[in-house]
Amino acid sequence: MVELDIPVPTAFDPFAEAIESGTPGAKEYVHIRIQQRNGKKSLTTVQGLRKEFRYEKILKDLKKEFCCNGNVVQDKELGKVIQLQGDQRKNVSQFLVSAGLVKKDQVKIHGF
Repeated sequence: MVELDIPVPTAFDPFAEAIESGTPGAKEYVHIRIQQRNGKKSLTTVQGLRKEFRYEKILKDLKKEFCCNGNVVQDKELGKVIQLQGDQRKNVSQFLVSAGLVKKDQVKIHGF
């Protein structure tokens, strides 16, 4: 028998990059990602905001501004993550910068 070293594909983890990067400044970034659901449906996630922010208030403003639904999910490793319906990556980054919550160089947009 011949043994082949073929890597087995694993499930895609959209937060793997944030977990793997152990650099000291990695926690300072706000990561905005898109996750494909089924068909054309997608989900935008915002992770890495400071803990002192009121996530529910930010979510309420985002939902009102972009006319979409969303919620705040508590993750064991990543803390609180904001989820929004649809592809809102550019909108969310512009909103966070214009509201003064983060600086433009602290936002990382991932996806497609």
